[in-house]
Amino acid sequence: MKSNKLSTAIVVAIAFLGLTACNALKKMAKRANEVNYSVTPNPLEMHGDTIVMNLKGSFPTKYFHKKVKGVVTPVYKYDGGEEKFEPITLKGESVEGNGVTINYEKGGSFSHVAKIPYKPGMGNGELTLSLEGFFKSKSKVFEPVKVADGAIITPLLVQKQDKAILGKDEFKKTHPVSLFSDIHYVVNTSSPVNGDLGKDDIKKVKAGIKTWSKNERIKITEVYAEAYASPEGELSKNDNLANERAEHATKFWAAELKANKIEAGQNKVGKGEDWNGFKNLMTASDIKDKELILRVLEMYADLEKRELEIKNLAATYKEVADKILPKLRRSEIWVKADSLSRPDEEIASLALSKADTLTAEELLYAAAMTNDLNKKETIYKSFVRVYPNDWRGPNNVGFVHLLNNKVNDAKAEFEKASKITKNGIILNNLGVCERLNGNAKAAMDYYKQASGAGPEVGENMGLVYIMWGDYPNAVSGFGSSQTFNAALAQLLNGNPDGALKTIDGSNDKSTAMGHYLKAVIGARKGDNNMVVENLKSATSKDASLKEKAKKDMEFAKLKNNAEFQAAVN
Repeated sequence: MKSNKLSTAIVVAIAFLGLTACNALKKMAKRANEVNYSVTPNPLEMHGDTIVMNLKGSFPTKYFHKKVKGVVTPVYKYDGGEEKFEPITLKGESVEGNGVTINYEKGGSFSHVAKIPYKPGMGNGELTLSLEGFFKSKSKVFEPVKVADGAIITPLLVQKQDKAILGKDEFKKTHPVSLFSDIHYVVNTSSPVNGDLGKDDIKKVKAGIKTWSKNERIKITEVYAEAYASPEGELSKNDNLANERAEHATKFWAAELKANKIEAGQNKVGKGEDWNGFKNLMTASDIKDKELILRVLEMYADLEKRELEIKNLAATYKEVADKILPKLRRSEIWVKADSLSRPDEEIASLALSKADTLTAEELLYAAAMTNDLNKKETIYKSFVRVYPNDWRGPNNVGFVHLLNNKVNDAKAEFEKASKITKNGIILNNLGVCERLNGNAKAAMDYYKQASGAGPEVGENMGLVYIMWGDYPNAVSGFGSSQTFNAALAQLLNGNPDGALKTIDGSNDKSTAMGHYLKAVIGARKGDNNMVVENLKSATSKDASLKEKAKKDMEFAKLKNNAEFQAAVN
């Protein structure tokens, strides 16, 4: 009899405990609407390759049973499926183990930061909380709670415009050439030394002028003369003497040009006495005590005193009088001309038929003149053959391969170029290949080594930093560049006004995507008119942007705006 009573008591106790368990969870479920949940940001935002959320919750007093444990799992549901964030465990005061303890009498709160990898299609979806409570051996699934709509995926607007750098030519349509001669003069006069006008350098210049006069690609532009006096005469007289010698020299060669029916300008400069020339000739001479003599002469602050001492020196040292001073009484003359390049048509033709007859700069210029990628590649390959030690050849072949989307072929050429020389241009281009092959970290390593090779390097770095979600460094990388990506980086970094100024200064300001980005900028500035007007412009150029705008959470606040609806429908 006692046994039956005991069994009955146990059954009743078990039933009571089960009822208590169910009641504890049921009471919490009934008051679930008193629990507050919030998520930031809302909508969620994609940065780098992840979506991060910060979930906060607060519980009222006398809600969370001391012996209850709860698990909250944020779940993001989208067209492609669902992705669960890391759950958070909450527990009553009497529950042992890990988790955030919630006080029964006072209530409590929690904060939970978690992330999921971004997947295509996640721009449209919703974040709900899956809630499950546990009391001893019992459990209950609570009604899910929706806490956020969709995700902003604006970083995906980044344009994957990796910028390789071409090895540029230094070709010039004209380059300066000149014929040089000098004329020596009798002391204290502007009369040439006997026989000086018949010496070899004068003859060579005369012959050169005749040859140039018959060459259509050479245009003589000027006779330029600089004249000097030896430093043993009076200072004022030496200045006048130098001017007279310069005048003589220009007239002499102007007459020669006239005889060849050539007109050219004249420019002359009298340099006065040539003290520096004297010092140089003395230093190169075999005169005994030359260093001491020069030191003593340099001590004279009074130039006229120094001139007198040089005159005395000439009387003492025959070499000074006969060999040094006569060389200083001179004019130096340049007959200057512009040498014109071959005509573009000739260069273009020879580049494809007789590449070895062209200079390196002409070949590179020929490649730059054509928009035909096949011809460019042919010319650059000829350049490699004719100028195998110039890195620009393989580098530019690689550049063309990139334009043809042959990334691995391009990389092989850039590696060839790097064996000839290592420079920032080649390192940048190797970085582009790595980025295109999905190796952003390796690309960034190359870009950092390529610093200073050109603005393209910073733009390539900015692109990678946007992909990584590092917007301050992206802005720094773009610097003063005015491009779509530079504007996007500024926007993502919290500077919509700067972004607007940049996109309006770029080549994309009137493109479909340029207007779309300006619409997003307008949304962040709270300027509905700016959003609508730019969406109209964007969709008129690219109708597919209508569907994109409808789903874009940047415009979530305008979903029911009539003007917005008219712009995207």
